[in-house]
Amino acid sequence: MVKKSAKKKKIRKKIKKSKAADEKYCSSCGEVIKNKAEICPHCGVRQKHHKSEKSRTTAGILAILLGGLGVHKFYLGKTGLGVLYLCFCWTFIPALVGLIEGIIYLTQSDEEFEAKYAN
Repeated sequence: MVKKSAKKKKIRKKIKKSKAADEKYCSSCGEVIKNKAEICPHCGVRQKHHKSEKSRTTAGILAILLGGLGVHKFYLGKTGLGVLYLCFCWTFIPALVGLIEGIIYLTQSDEEFEAKYAN
């Protein structure tokens, strides 16, 4: 009897992991919560609602067009890398890396971009 209820709980947890359009995952415990929730009802951790001022599309276009000069790195607030790109712009290696980074920026979702590049 105890084993059956434990199996049912595991199945319920697996079913709960799918989220609707107005839901997201808690940044701490991973449970599904409403998008507008400020605090997770499961673990009590305050959720981040920080919307970055940096646009994924702008960063991608800058990387593709001016990536050889490191403009996209300056835009994202990575000044040190921007200067490094600028110092080696004559080798055209930063231009190639900028093109690849621009494609990566444009193919990521907004959530992935904010998690990785937001200050």
